[in-house]
Amino acid sequence: MIGTSGFDTSAVDAHAREHGVRCFYAPNFALGAVLMMRFAADASRHLPRAEIVELHDEAKRDAPSGTARATAERLPGETPIHSVRLPGLVAHQEVLLAGHGELLTIRHDTFSREAFVPGVLLALERLHELPPGLTVGLEALLE
Repeated sequence: MIGTSGFDTSAVDAHAREHGVRCFYAPNFALGAVLMMRFAADASRHLPRAEIVELHDEAKRDAPSGTARATAERLPGETPIHSVRLPGLVAHQEVLLAGHGELLTIRHDTFSREAFVPGVLLALERLHELPPGLTVGLEALLE
């Protein structure tokens, strides 16, 4: 199980398939963050323009975050991502979707690392059910 941002999954998948090993990677283990990505993808079919603002602690090395990149991949076109790094933050992201005369904001806030525990436990519980190779994202386990 892997839960780090900025991780290159291509080599892991090939190696795991070759050896029949089940691997799981999630850009974010917070269930609310996964739902935010799902809701944003659904809304983007009706509201064509989007931008993402993600905020993390100043010690976070990657910008944009893996969650922001994963969200942008689910949206049409080239979605701009704005990264903020300030002390005291944990993980926050909002997706702004616009249509003619309206704006929808979908936001997820993580105030404590405890928010990741239910997603980690879900992944551990379901790992034995996954096919050999790399499965990416908690959304694959929420279906």
